[in-house]
Amino acid sequence: MAAGPLVLDTFLPYRLSIASNLVSGAIARIYQSLFGLSIPEWRIVTVVAETDAITQQEIGQRTRMDKVTVSRAAIALERRGLIERRAHPGDGRSQLLHLSATGRTLYESVAPKAKELEERLFGDFTAAELDTLTSMLRRAEAAALRLEGEAR
Repeated sequence: MAAGPLVLDTFLPYRLSIASNLVSGAIARIYQSLFGLSIPEWRIVTVVAETDAITQQEIGQRTRMDKVTVSRAAIALERRGLIERRAHPGDGRSQLLHLSATGRTLYESVAPKAKELEERLFGDFTAAELDTLTSMLRRAEAAALRLEGEAR
């Protein structure tokens, strides 16, 4: 990294945050207008679809969303009949979230749109650039987790 004064516009954590906010904001508006889903709700629907049964705590760990965000989104999805709660056979204190039939139908409608949005956002990148970007993001995530661990 270059020495010198901090210039916000070239500070990588800032650039990453700006890019993330712009991408998330664009996608959030589309999901909301087409499917009535917030980003946390969409993430929960997707994670539940991928796992078939998962606790709210596990969702928070996988998505890095806080407990309150996960709880509120799960409640909203349950009220809409998109997810169902069932007793956790291995832990009487928690419940497993499952997609309802309506939730599965919604997921099957939204998933292709998500892939289309990904293509629109990243279609100008080569496969090699996307592989590099993904690798770099994973490395940045791992470094952030190490810093988080040091702060504890």
